[in-house]
Amino acid sequence: MEEKSNNQVLLDRKHVKRSSKFQMLLIAVTILAIALATGINAMQLHQVIQQETRRYVKDVSTQLAGDIDKLFVKNLQYLQALGDSFASRIQYQGVQQAVSELGERARKADYSALIYVSPQGEGYSSDPSLSGFEDLPGVQDSLEGKNGVSFLEGQSVLYTIPVEQDGKALGVLGGVRSKTNMQEVIRPRSFGGQGLTCILNQDGEVIISPTDLEPFLRLEDIFMKGGNAGSQVVQDIRQMQENMKNNVGGVFSFTAADNSRLVLAYDILQTYNWVLLTLVPANLITQNTDVYVTRTILITAITLVLSGGILVALNRMFKGYNRRLERIAFVDELTGALSSAAFQMKCRALLNDKTGGKLTVVAVNVKEFKLFNERFGSEVGDQLLRHMVQVFGRNIKEGELVSRSEGDNFFLCLMEEDMGAIKERMDRMVKEIRAFTAQLETPYHIVILWGGYLVENPEMDMNLIQDRAKTACQNAEGKTAAVDFFYSSDITARLMRENELNGLFDDSLRNRDFQLYLQPKMETQTGRLAGAEALVRWVHPKQGMIYPSEFVPLFERNGNILQLDFYMFERVCTLIRSWIEAGRAPVPVSVNISRRHFREDGLVETLSAMARQYQIPDGLIEIEVTEDIFFDDNRIAKVKQCIEQMHEAGFLCSLDDFGAGYSALGLLKEFDVDAIKLDRKFFLDIGQEKAQQVAICLMELAQKLGMKTVAEGIETQEQLAFLKRIRCDLIQGYIFSRPLSVPDFEAWADARKP
Repeated sequence: MEEKSNNQVLLDRKHVKRSSKFQMLLIAVTILAIALATGINAMQLHQVIQQETRRYVKDVSTQLAGDIDKLFVKNLQYLQALGDSFASRIQYQGVQQAVSELGERARKADYSALIYVSPQGEGYSSDPSLSGFEDLPGVQDSLEGKNGVSFLEGQSVLYTIPVEQDGKALGVLGGVRSKTNMQEVIRPRSFGGQGLTCILNQDGEVIISPTDLEPFLRLEDIFMKGGNAGSQVVQDIRQMQENMKNNVGGVFSFTAADNSRLVLAYDILQTYNWVLLTLVPANLITQNTDVYVTRTILITAITLVLSGGILVALNRMFKGYNRRLERIAFVDELTGALSSAAFQMKCRALLNDKTGGKLTVVAVNVKEFKLFNERFGSEVGDQLLRHMVQVFGRNIKEGELVSRSEGDNFFLCLMEEDMGAIKERMDRMVKEIRAFTAQLETPYHIVILWGGYLVENPEMDMNLIQDRAKTACQNAEGKTAAVDFFYSSDITARLMRENELNGLFDDSLRNRDFQLYLQPKMETQTGRLAGAEALVRWVHPKQGMIYPSEFVPLFERNGNILQLDFYMFERVCTLIRSWIEAGRAPVPVSVNISRRHFREDGLVETLSAMARQYQIPDGLIEIEVTEDIFFDDNRIAKVKQCIEQMHEAGFLCSLDDFGAGYSALGLLKEFDVDAIKLDRKFFLDIGQEKAQQVAICLMELAQKLGMKTVAEGIETQEQLAFLKRIRCDLIQGYIFSRPLSVPDFEAWADARKP
């Protein structure tokens, strides 16, 4: 019996041994297969990334070509605007004086000089050192009535246009862009500074090069020497030459004479049928992956040789990995806080503990953390996240939890249910977190958003609890009362309403449910109609009237306001055109433009194109911008440029809601606005001496700066009498009329005619 047992044990050991050998063999074969598959996959990955590199280079070069085309068009538009002014100036200032004065304006638009050539061939220039330009090809083209372009020494470019007045040719006006300016135009912003670009004509001659012309003057030396007529690179070059003649772009890779791998993209510039040539190292994206591919092949070889040793170490490695995975699963590696999974597990345990009181889950977020990372770098951003966890750790009680879920999002589980006490604790933590900026070289205001959910039902799903805390966090921005930082059913109802309005927006825009209303602007002294402000009303076929106070703030946040503003602007253009065609004397109409437009490019170009489409005379449309756009230091220069462009396009520009915020009066002298609209709050208590003195000072300031004044929200005779006395220019308010639909406005205006 004992022997039988021993034999059975022996058989079991042999079986285990055979099984182990089989398992080892199976693992070895598996390792071999994985190693081979890894090597093959690495090579295929390298090929795919090369294809993606060509696609990326082509996409970026095409975008750059489009931007350059837009700039060329903008140059001509600016010259045309100067040409209109020049035609009138030369009659009473003389040619040289007109050229000099406009030359000063031209320099603001990066023109280094302005030239004029009379029909008789006489040349004038705002730069005395510039001469001999009268016979240039582009100038001759413009003398024949066409737009022209010429190239001066040093690769400066001379853009020229014909100047006419009342159908009579007055000569040629031109602007010079310097070599530095043109090099900046074609310099690629991508490729990590490794790309080179130049502009060729269709014959392959270099027109505009980067700082060093030499690589492009000997472009043929870049390609591998000794290539035969049937080689791929020769075929690609011939195809490129053919495509350039047919106005078709393309991209291809090749090996240079120094054995470096390059990508060449060529794009047709529509403005002058030139070609943008972009040359980029082919390893722009693959330079790191090449190292990994080589390393992968080496590792594969080592794996095959050392597979036996790896098998022996697998058990130890698996144990280490298990410990590592356990830490990853329950601890955030960057900050040391609980992971999301660990937080949910521990928070659920606290909720299930019947002996404890109610809990509050708090969501915390850093507003625009991506911008912080871009400004200071990801390393400083990581330091901020670790600092936040340290602050939380110092301020939570025993048994409370801190978790980092993802990115800059954190969750706290507080053994607290009093809203005031929680807000006091969170305010203290936020203050400590903001102290992080003291170590930064550049001042920066960190905005910390937080919101909480008092858990009423301990059985509720943890994901739903966290979602409600996050919803409260999103809702709390800009709030001050403690209750505003906590989730309630009202928040859900508001979010559902906002989601409903967002869903209705596109169809309403297509169906023209957004209606144009006009509120009259009256001359204070005469009581005559002097203009109107365009206001939007949403008249939905099922929802009825939806007022701006409900949808405008929402659309400001989600960006729909951009489409709505352009829609309303076009409605105004349509209305003014209908007045002109019907023989009705048009009045100037002001249109509100959201501050979000100044984050994008092309605002004035879009508005100007619409106005030209409807042939709107200059001075009939006024663009209203709110004062808060002036308090974003990063965009002040852009706003100033946009206002100048608005005037050049024939628009007036006014500053709306002046005084509604914290107006910086000093900025008024920097921005060439035509009018300021004083907020209604200035006139609510106009019977008080102090309120009157403030209004008087603002009127005097505007008059000294050459700006018109418009008083908004005027409703009483007392306000009207005071504004007449201090000689306010225009009045807008219910004392004359509420906002009216277009038919009602026209009827109202007709009834007031003498």
